Amino acid sequence: MSYLVLARKFRPKTFGEMVGQGHVVQALENALTTQRLHHAYLFTGTRGVGKTTVSRILAKSLNCQGPDGQGGITATPCGVCQACQDIDSGRFVDYTELDAASNRGVDEVQSLLEQAVYKPVQGRFKVFMIDEVHMLTNTAFNAMLKTLEEPPEYLKFVLATTDPQKVPVTVLSRCLQFNLRPMAPETVLEHLTSVLQTEQVPAEPQALRLLARAARGSMRDALSLTDQAIAFGNGELLETGVRQMLGSVDRGHVFRLIEALAQGDGKTVVDTSEALRRDGMSAASTLEEMTAVLQAMAVLQAVPSRAESADAATDPDAADTARLASLMPADETQLLYSLCLHGRGELGLAPDEYAALTMVLLRLLAFKPSHAAASTASTEKKTLNDAGGAAPRAPAREAAPVSRPSVPDPTPAAAPSQPPAQSAPAGQRLAVVDAPQRQPMPRPAPQEASDAPAAHVVGVPIRVQPPPGQRDVPREEEQRSTYTPIPPSEEGDFWHATVMQLVAAESVAALARELALQSQLVARDTDQWMLRIERETLNQPSSREKLTAALQGLGHNVRLAIEIGGVVDSPARRNKQAADERQRVAEEAIRSDPEVQMLMRDFDAKIVPGSLKPL
Repeated sequence: MSYLVLARKFRPKTFGEMVGQGHVVQALENALTTQRLHHAYLFTGTRGVGKTTVSRILAKSLNCQGPDGQGGITATPCGVCQACQDIDSGRFVDYTELDAASNRGVDEVQSLLEQAVYKPVQGRFKVFMIDEVHMLTNTAFNAMLKTLEEPPEYLKFVLATTDPQKVPVTVLSRCLQFNLRPMAPETVLEHLTSVLQTEQVPAEPQALRLLARAARGSMRDALSLTDQAIAFGNGELLETGVRQMLGSVDRGHVFRLIEALAQGDGKTVVDTSEALRRDGMSAASTLEEMTAVLQAMAVLQAVPSRAESADAATDPDAADTARLASLMPADETQLLYSLCLHGRGELGLAPDEYAALTMVLLRLLAFKPSHAAASTASTEKKTLNDAGGAAPRAPAREAAPVSRPSVPDPTPAAAPSQPPAQSAPAGQRLAVVDAPQRQPMPRPAPQEASDAPAAHVVGVPIRVQPPPGQRDVPREEEQRSTYTPIPPSEEGDFWHATVMQLVAAESVAALARELALQSQLVARDTDQWMLRIERETLNQPSSREKLTAALQGLGHNVRLAIEIGGVVDSPARRNKQAADERQRVAEEAIRSDPEVQMLMRDFDAKIVPGSLKPL
């Protein structure tokens, strides 16, 4: 007799044998019991979670005749009647499975729908099961919409897909949708244990744990890996054999790495990485195991009572996980978890997988929070506060003695009585003296360089460099203080009014407009006006002609003479001055507002520069 793989041999035959999909089983059983049956069902989920199995059990429930042939629709098919046996063996004439991955065209769908007009031959219902329905073309979907919406009373549709996002909403709205979830490793482990006990295959619990984690929520993958492991281990499942087959990293290496990272031991980290290279272990598997351990550590750090749960009692790694959770702070655990998670995506970018693994591990070490440094900084800050803002003592540097020129004190009577720097005891902090209070030091004479006493040591205040976005930007107060108002003049008032009249009427544009705005009327006669500009680029013949024509349109029949020089009063400068004045008034109105002052006083609020605009 040929061997039947475990995934097919232990396929559930009833809803009671289904594992890990209780939410779907309960809904279907209640619908079958109360006879509230929908005409179309859509089962979604990843591979190997039971979509096809649920479809076959549902078909048996609808067509089961009972052991005596008198049964009806039931949630517990008997499995012994002709309909149940034929559906299990795949030869029931009224149950049709269509693989949409290879039959995705409109012709295949129309051929299937042509059978819908005929009543069931053997069973109570016709059941059309379309697997991977998202692979159908748009034309095929459109062809089945009408029949899917209003099928005959003896026809049921069962659709299955791993990608429901690709199914049109017109199809989704016509179906009852059930999402089959990936199974937890504990659920897979329990089922594998039951299967191997039935098969009488000896297995180590840790080997089954590895298989349950490697299945990633798919029961079919778990049973297929179990078949492979039985063949690899010659009829038995040992942890070493399963780990070698899967390429999984021994948790001992992972615990050693995490402990070395917690202690900042770079040598152990690099040596363990090299050991993994020599053993041929997968770098991706290493980071995957590390993320699993770090996740368990984070849970124990957040909920310490989990260490005494029943799952922890049966987990052989629980003791090591709890020990590492006590060695590493919670914030560092979260950081390492994030770096390991993102490091898996970088393995394929590096030319050498193990070099990439080493770099990820060294990055974990490099970004390790320095709690000792933070504690030292906190103590130092407290010392500074207690000392009243005294400057910290700079570390002493070993250097050769250098003779310095003496600085005579211009006011000996007012000099403070401070000991020389050489006689200051170790650890003494020197008081900071503001720069404006220091007396200017005259340059000493050359002949007094060797006989002068040592100068007093003066602490210099530290200058903090501003952020990049604030460098060399004068404050608003400084800008207003350096602004020089334009002196009023009769020629300036006349020229400003004239230019604003030209601009409002749109008589000038482009360079002619800039020439008018940037120029200063120096003198005017009955037939000639003298303008002064700062930039030679504005003095273009075409610009002068356009401006002259615009002035003649206002009734000023004059010629323009232009000279190059400094401009003090121009229409542009007057407009800028008026805009600045409006801005100043707006800012003063905001600063003097009682509510704004309350916010600045009580909540340390600040007005963002440049955020105020006058209406």
